[in-house]
Amino acid sequence: MAVKPERTAIVTGAARGIGRATALALARRGFAVALADRLASELYATAKEAAALGVSVLKLAGSVADYDMTQAHGRAVLEAWGHIDVLVNNAGISQPKGLIDISEAEWDETIAINLKGQFNWCKAVAPSMLVGDGGRIVNISSVSAHTGAGPSAVSKFAYCAAKAGVLGLTRGLAKELAPKITVNAICPGAVVTALTAKLFDERRDAILGSIPLARFGQPEDIAEVVAFLATASPMFITGEVIDVDGGQWVN
Repeated sequence: MAVKPERTAIVTGAARGIGRATALALARRGFAVALADRLASELYATAKEAAALGVSVLKLAGSVADYDMTQAHGRAVLEAWGHIDVLVNNAGISQPKGLIDISEAEWDETIAINLKGQFNWCKAVAPSMLVGDGGRIVNISSVSAHTGAGPSAVSKFAYCAAKAGVLGLTRGLAKELAPKITVNAICPGAVVTALTAKLFDERRDAILGSIPLARFGQPEDIAEVVAFLATASPMFITGEVIDVDGGQWVN
């Protein structure tokens, strides 16, 4: 009979960027990691990197917007490992169109992946956390949830609306699921990913001039904060929103 891993985590949007960095950060800390993404080939590459760190890995290919699939994936993780300790809701898409140009279908997809996907996964894992030893949920939002879409933003109002919804989801569930489950959110600022690199290059000096720490963020900067929220003990933080933006949006 296979030995169940001591600590387990699910990371969505794990194929690349912040999700990939987070999966590897948790794997380095000994977590078995279940990796969810619709980008199958890149997901498998992340899974290979995580497995090389000596932990158990599950690959969950598909869209977080698919409710039935996420519930099935949650059951599969529980069947394999017996418990889920950490959920990192990271999966998201950009949406560069403004109100005049966006279609209803594009609005719906933005909300479905960036907000409903987080609901889907919370719904999949919270029941087992509540009847077990508890757990931790970390939701990835964006500084755009506070500020709206500035000139350097890859995404416009629909993305901002979805990410603001993530903050409401976080605060509501932090109260509803306490005391057994902590729920916190992280708002990344100007983080270099495949989606943002070109735009940042085009406005490099102007953007860097607005960041007190004088550099762009890297996916690992976010991953380390996720790892803190996943592992710190004792943990007396829930319902909080942590901006990781180099001080760009100090308020």
